[in-house]
Amino acid sequence: MIETEKTNFAGAYFARDSVLRLARLTNVFAWITLAYYVAQVGLSLITFTLSFLRGLIILPGFTDVAQQILWFLQPGLPGLWNFIGIQAVGKLLLIFMDIEDNTRRAARAAERADMGK
Repeated sequence: MIETEKTNFAGAYFARDSVLRLARLTNVFAWITLAYYVAQVGLSLITFTLSFLRGLIILPGFTDVAQQILWFLQPGLPGLWNFIGIQAVGKLLLIFMDIEDNTRRAARAAERADMGK
């Protein structure tokens, strides 16, 4: 017999509402972090474009162009990794809560099965 109902038992190891609040907060913080890095890359791109159009930057060859492109895209990769890492922490909190809930449910089901023998 598979039990599908949630126990909603907070347990002794965590406060359920606090963990849910923290998981939501990590999700919000991840998006704020991503927005910050996107804005940083966007500002860098706009600054480069305006400087180039005003003649303040002269790019005589392909390597100069490639270097400038790498300079303004460079902050994006760490920003993406930060976003993924923070999102993973939030999801792991929820996964751990589900594991704990399922473990309690399985223990109760096993206890009921033993009592029925």
